Amino acid sequence: MVKLIKKYTNRRLYDTDDSRYITLDELAELIRKGHDVKVIDAQSDQDLTQATLAQIVVESRGAAKLLPVPLLTQMVRMEDDALAEFMSLYLTWSLDIYYAMKQARVATGADAYQEFLGRYAQMATMPLNMARGGLNLVRGKLKNEKDVAEAPREEENEIDSLRDEINELKELIKGLAEKPRGRSKT
Repeated sequence: MVKLIKKYTNRRLYDTDDSRYITLDELAELIRKGHDVKVIDAQSDQDLTQATLAQIVVESRGAAKLLPVPLLTQMVRMEDDALAEFMSLYLTWSLDIYYAMKQARVATGADAYQEFLGRYAQMATMPLNMARGGLNLVRGKLKNEKDVAEAPREEENEIDSLRDEINELKELIKGLAEKPRGRSKT
């Protein structure tokens, strides 16, 4: 069952199931425990779930470090719905892979986890290669070489930036994998 949370103009959150105000941290804890939530504006009934979840991600557990400034800048600049959809799918895909890695580590031990981590690094470049292939296809369809030479090179800069972000994420994952851990709760 989805918990309904009302957000008031003073930014307070009200849990309608438990009839009490809750903090953003308490809302995050509910979600971590497996509750699905829907956050709505108390006056307009506008769905604020996505914005509230994004706020939780950015503000909790140092997660802002997971989103490098160049990535955030690109996300702010995105005006293309297709690019926004691609980023959403890519991030979802990446988190699914991360979760699978985490489960593999628990199930098979650290050696298999390290092997899986290496394979993940290879898989992480797949969307980049697909984007590069699509870019080359578009360039190939331009009418003549003059058009190709004059075509904007912003796409290459974006690909380079995405490559840098992937490398940063690989380093972050590698650092997390090397960090000594206690017993996993999962």
